[in-house]
Amino acid sequence: MFKVQQTIGSVLCCKCGVPMPPNAANMCVNCLRSEVDITEGLQKSIQIFYCPECGCYLQPPKTWIKAQWESKELLTFCIKRLKNLNKVKLKNAEFVWTEPHSKRIKVKLTVQAEVLNGAVLEQSYPVEYTVRDNLCESCSRFQANPDQWVASVQLRQHVSHRRTFFYLEQLILRHDAASRAIRIQQVDQGIDFFFGNKSHANSFIEFLRKVVPIEYRQDQQLVSHDVKSSLYNYKYTYSVKICPICREDLICLPSKVASGLGNLGPLVVCTKVSDNITILDPRTLRCAFLDARQYFRSGFRSALTSRQLVKYFVFDVEAPVGEATVGGQKYALSYVQIARESDIGKMFYVQTHLGHILKSGDQALGYDIYSANVNDDEMEKYRLSVKNGLPEAILIKKCYDEQRERKKGKPRAFTTKKLPMEMDESRGARVDPEKMENEYEEFLRDLEENPELRFNISLYKNKDYQESETASMTDGEGAPTVPIEELLAELELSEEEEEGDDEEDMDE
Repeated sequence: MFKVQQTIGSVLCCKCGVPMPPNAANMCVNCLRSEVDITEGLQKSIQIFYCPECGCYLQPPKTWIKAQWESKELLTFCIKRLKNLNKVKLKNAEFVWTEPHSKRIKVKLTVQAEVLNGAVLEQSYPVEYTVRDNLCESCSRFQANPDQWVASVQLRQHVSHRRTFFYLEQLILRHDAASRAIRIQQVDQGIDFFFGNKSHANSFIEFLRKVVPIEYRQDQQLVSHDVKSSLYNYKYTYSVKICPICREDLICLPSKVASGLGNLGPLVVCTKVSDNITILDPRTLRCAFLDARQYFRSGFRSALTSRQLVKYFVFDVEAPVGEATVGGQKYALSYVQIARESDIGKMFYVQTHLGHILKSGDQALGYDIYSANVNDDEMEKYRLSVKNGLPEAILIKKCYDEQRERKKGKPRAFTTKKLPMEMDESRGARVDPEKMENEYEEFLRDLEENPELRFNISLYKNKDYQESETASMTDGEGAPTVPIEELLAELELSEEEEEGDDEEDMDE
């Protein structure tokens, strides 16, 4: 079927006579711009205040907003600072490059407005922001007196190791949760965080509640009082207690807790600690979850901790009789024949939930219940109540000491960042550096063995690691490692590269 092609007629501009599509003003775009300026009355320059210590911008009257250079947050902040922008329709906004040290921010705005006889005109214009350095209230208070904090969060966990704090440190770095802290101090059995504002401390505690089971208490102390204006100045202290149950701990549940969980256990193993505590019965593969409120209501403790693990040799592994998946982790119930490394002649025939990874000739770490002196009332009650007695051993994880001994001295493929913490020596508690190094090495081994543990943290490539080395999950029958694909490249600019870039700019 033949269709007539429609064409749009053109008219001559009433000013310059150039052919153009018809519009309400009968003028071309260039003539309209010469006759009407829709940016008249809009701000072309404005002054903003920036805190160089914390990287925040002042949103009048007293709000400070944190924003990176040329970020979406900074662009939104700059647009909101403009007055009379509601007279036109904003179509686009983008940064114009300026030297970071020039204390100038330029934004190119594209706006639309109706002009003569309803014609719509679109126009772009630049806005220049002059950046003035001005310390915010918290930073100025800290500069005057570094100890002049408003709120402190005292984070504690009453256990014999710091593995929980190593993991929590990586979570804080990943989510930038302690960016508002004016000082971080490492103390015995915990860390102290100092903030210049009470709301910053409350936000940090809310973050902690989402990653670890905690309970906290708030105290306040009156610092000063203005009688005329009825203003009170307080210092706030938050005492935060982390659940003392850690991953790989052996727990004997109280009878009331076990019955509330469907007669689970009562001998269970903690397999994961997040905002909930995941516990697993190694003889039935049943699991349960406890949140912070449920745990602190009963307040039970671990019967045996990871400090008391014993090495076993595995001589025989039978075929699995059951399988289960708990939180993405697979387990298989099997019977194994094992013997302690210190007493190879004494054999044990026990159940284990590690049937999917153990085989004859392996080594495993577990709890020696047969000869352990357990100081736990619930364990003693359970020992007297069962007819067949307690199991001689409960295996916790596979051991890779022999494989790691071959790689001793070689750098790892990954590295981690650390918080800028100070050591508190005022209370007379000295931290043993050798013990800290050994615990940190155990934490790195846990990251290599457990993919779920490193899911929420950031690992970076190690510059000293040779890429020619094997970087797979396992080196044959060796110890597990972190795949290269999971590592992040840390951006570092050397002084030579910076000088080379400066010389190129000078040549241009």
